[in-house]
Amino acid sequence: MFIITRWLIITAAILLASWLVPGITVESFWTAIFAAAILGLINTFIKPVLIILTLPLNILTLGIFTFFLNAFLLKLVAYLIRGFEVKGFVAAFLGALIISVVSWLANKFIVRHKRENAPKPEYIDMEKGDDGKWRQP
Repeated sequence: MFIITRWLIITAAILLASWLVPGITVESFWTAIFAAAILGLINTFIKPVLIILTLPLNILTLGIFTFFLNAFLLKLVAYLIRGFEVKGFVAAFLGALIISVVSWLANKFIVRHKRENAPKPEYIDMEKGDDGKWRQP
């Protein structure tokens, strides 16, 4: 359920970016869904490799180069999906920025239900035995 929710949020972010940025066009809702799926796959498998390969440049720019990688990946998705167009690098940069901000905000509000474990005590009572060893009572 969590994956479907994130997929729909990224789809909405792509549609919002196409509405706000003049250089991004999306033909239909289904095109946005496919673009979100491909963007998710690319971010899962290709982006970590690119981050590692560009790590020196990313360190030099204090992480700002990651925005350029996001723009490049958005252009790559536009190349792969028919009906999803990104015209120019500035449109890709702004679109990637909008998609990143929407995704970040959504992650702040999506709660993943985790199993609650019994709370661990903050301290442990110990007693010193006759043989000099410490034991729990």
